[in-house]
Amino acid sequence: MTQAKHQAGFVNIIGKPNVGKSTLMNILVGERLSIISSKAQTTRHRILGLTNSENYQIVFSDTPGMLKPQYELHKNMMSFVNISLEDADVILFVTDLYETDEEIEDIITKINNSGIPVILVINKIDLAKEGQLDTVTEYWTSRVKAAVVIPISAGEKFNTDKILQEILERLPEHPAFYDKEELTDRSERFFASEIIREKIFNNYKKEIPYSSEVNIEEFYIKNKVIRIRATIYVERDSQKGIIIGDKGKAIKKVGIEAREELEKFFGKQVMLETFVKVEADWRKNKLKLKKFGYDPT
Repeated sequence: MTQAKHQAGFVNIIGKPNVGKSTLMNILVGERLSIISSKAQTTRHRILGLTNSENYQIVFSDTPGMLKPQYELHKNMMSFVNISLEDADVILFVTDLYETDEEIEDIITKINNSGIPVILVINKIDLAKEGQLDTVTEYWTSRVKAAVVIPISAGEKFNTDKILQEILERLPEHPAFYDKEELTDRSERFFASEIIREKIFNNYKKEIPYSSEVNIEEFYIKNKVIRIRATIYVERDSQKGIIIGDKGKAIKKVGIEAREELEKFFGKQVMLETFVKVEADWRKNKLKLKKFGYDPT
């Protein structure tokens, strides 16, 4: 590779919920940009992460997991997936040992007809029983037109380097799209809200994580301390009670865990205030979704 040659392009990570897309992106970017939770649908927005070297810039995009829309929110999440097919130079299609193409046949057809090179990544191979990887590989290669298949374990960081090599073989020559010092196109407020949302996913069960949204009302630095005021929105009064918990214990636990994570992420002391409000049926209302930043256009 000569010094004069510089590659840059968009690599979009697509797959069903819970197959490890966010974990993989965080490994490839080398920073913890996408929130990770064992619950499906954790990633609701399209998050860009940048990997830079002297000779290349890869703009990774982690999209929400593909699903059949049930709410206006889901439709909005799926529009991020569709947009990501329009601007990709390479698609990383991530699956695992357990997923099938059920409910995502339409998107697979779009991917196969897009003409964009596809790297098929099969995750969680550390859990494979004898012969299972061959069966899964055969299943997916019969459905997705892939240029190459890479079995990995994102959790164990096994074989993830191979993905970078395969991307660079397919990345176009182009100047950098973003400042090389940047890691992401998202704001600090955005990551603050994502970290708090992750703690909600980890601490509550059933419908609560999916019915909640976090809005950062204030984010400023004073005397080297980041001061954050966050409002957690839910859809019903009963959910508000669950979020707060008995004598405020539940929300206090979320606040402590979020503050620790925020301090790690930003490398500064954080003062975090959290409030809980009801925003009835926000997932079904286009205007309310726009208020929360779900506007892919």
